[in-house]
Amino acid sequence: MKLSIVIPVLNEEESLEKLLQEISEVAKANEYNDLEIIFIDDGSTDTSWSVIEKMAKEDSRVRGIRFRRNFGKAAALQAGFCEVTGDIVITMDADLQDDPHEIPNFLAKMDEGFDCVSGWKKVRHDPWHKVYPSRVFNAMVSRLTGVVLHDHNCGMKSYRRSIFDEITLYGEMHRFVPVLAGSRGYKVSEIVINHRAREFGKSKYGFTRIFKGFMDLLTVKFVTSYGQRPLHVLGNIGMGAFFLGGLGVFVMALLWIITRCSDKIASYCGGVFHVSNHAALALFSCLFIIVGAQFLCVGLLAELLTAFNQKPGTNYSIKERV
Repeated sequence: MKLSIVIPVLNEEESLEKLLQEISEVAKANEYNDLEIIFIDDGSTDTSWSVIEKMAKEDSRVRGIRFRRNFGKAAALQAGFCEVTGDIVITMDADLQDDPHEIPNFLAKMDEGFDCVSGWKKVRHDPWHKVYPSRVFNAMVSRLTGVVLHDHNCGMKSYRRSIFDEITLYGEMHRFVPVLAGSRGYKVSEIVINHRAREFGKSKYGFTRIFKGFMDLLTVKFVTSYGQRPLHVLGNIGMGAFFLGGLGVFVMALLWIITRCSDKIASYCGGVFHVSNHAALALFSCLFIIVGAQFLCVGLLAELLTAFNQKPGTNYSIKERV
């Protein structure tokens, strides 16, 4: 079995050589003789690339990819996934907070039949303003997607390489790879890992990650649940809006008929049911009808785009053949 380790790098010059040393120690102790380590420099402004070049010259297992500018962690991971040749792919951060000594535990869990194993930083050495929002976010992701993990944000994960033949990362989707894999039928699990305090540099994430994460969660939910049938969700919203608008029009028409077919009812209720009292109802009824039409049109366009761009083999996932 060949093992590939993919490590995104952004201004981590001080930690890279120590990280490689620890990985080498783990590989030697566990006889991981067929190993490749791919560092992706995501537009570092320090000497990270020089360190990667030096390590690649000294260690034949090391390869480096350098971006022209910062494209984001998802792009860095995708670049690494396109280069890997191993059967199992391990991802980890370059800041030394992920412990390479956990690699054997990931492989042991995958030997139980899982295709994707996520790390769970049960004891975290991060400031509170990162820990508590992360817990809320993880609970929401697990609830909405059905892939129950304690730490979707953990950078240390292991995958079978076949997953990346079916999944393409973009935007900020790197934290949702287990969710995307689970939607394709791959078996997902997690293990508790050792999380270490940061030794060098500073965190690359702030409060904006929380809001970006929620937006990406909506995207993932839509893609995994309705990616092959967008009209089912957009059409349902449109039909619901149509129903509310039509109900409002029906009520106004019914009241108009009642107040004009009976003089007594008209004299008794005329003040209540006068047309001037229905301006808001008429406005909202028209609004719902227009919104419903828009959602139906968008849903039909989405269905046409899905059908036109559908590639053979993308709407199912084969586990094995006999």
